[in-house]
Amino acid sequence: MFTKMKNIDTAFKYVRGFTLLVIICCAVICCYTVSRSFQTVSRMQDKIYILAAGKALEAYASDRKDNVPVEARDHIKTFHQFFFTLDPDDKVIKTHVTKALYLADESAKRIYDDLKENGFYSGIISGNMSQTIQIDSVTVDTRDYPYRFKCFSRQNIIRTTSILKRSLITEGSLRNVSRSDNNPHGFLIERFNTIENRDLTVENRK
Repeated sequence: MFTKMKNIDTAFKYVRGFTLLVIICCAVICCYTVSRSFQTVSRMQDKIYILAAGKALEAYASDRKDNVPVEARDHIKTFHQFFFTLDPDDKVIKTHVTKALYLADESAKRIYDDLKENGFYSGIISGNMSQTIQIDSVTVDTRDYPYRFKCFSRQNIIRTTSILKRSLITEGSLRNVSRSDNNPHGFLIERFNTIENRDLTVENRK
């Protein structure tokens, strides 16, 4: 009888030990699962999905300081595209210039006013000319604020009988402003100035 009770007590200890081991393993697995779940959710929160043309495109959230050079260069390119792309249509010119002036301060507005007063835009319309711009490179110094920049580009002035190619180099600085639909990058060009604008070649049109 004593031996039987001893065997029962030993078996109970084994069962208790095994049960305790199972509970510990379950607790470890649960903790690991919860930890991995939090990590996955945290990673998912850093991802943004954009729906474009019926397709979900993944974007990544990051601090703005990591993207300042990229956004600054794109802001400068966008301004130059709007400000220097012209067609012989008064409405098109006003639309492009208006979009460009949202991205810059009064220094660009003064240049526009001077060109307008000197009959530059009316000459574009009356002469049926078009002007396009090709951005070669943009350098932005983000070490000091406001950020100084230089833009190297080429202009094509398309006339009825010829195409004039010009070199255009501009400079200025960027300061931070609030983002908006008219200024999605949140920069404003200041002290905009043309360093060089000279003729390169003239090609006759056939």
